[in-house]
Amino acid sequence: MIKNNIPKINSIHYGGKWICFGLLFTAVIPGIIWLLFHIFLWWLCAIGVVTLVAFLIVFLIEMWKDNSRIPYYERTLKEKIPYDPEKQYAVLRVSICTGEKVAGFKNYDDGHFTEVMLIRDMEDEKRFKAIYGLDEIKKEY
Repeated sequence: MIKNNIPKINSIHYGGKWICFGLLFTAVIPGIIWLLFHIFLWWLCAIGVVTLVAFLIVFLIEMWKDNSRIPYYERTLKEKIPYDPEKQYAVLRVSICTGEKVAGFKNYDDGHFTEVMLIRDMEDEKRFKAIYGLDEIKKEY
């Protein structure tokens, strides 16, 4: 299955191009033309301002949609690290010394542990259970 990966405007590589384009047409090119020919090109400034306003609107909409949502890496976690209940069981490894918790899956046959995510609080544990559809997780120290 092929997925379209349209870059988000608030990503580092894509948002910067919008801002540069807007600033170029709002200030830089009209400023150079004003200094050289003493002509003010208002329509060029208008293009830049519209570009910057459009960027700001789209950026704010994307930030609003992303606010308090599951991060992208967690949305694709189930696809990247598959869980087979017949061969594996869910384990929460807890360090005796530091108390660090790591959720993952342990193989029934050879005991191989596949680390999935760091558990910092109960919300992380609930998210891990929700992502993989688990009711309980066995703890190992």
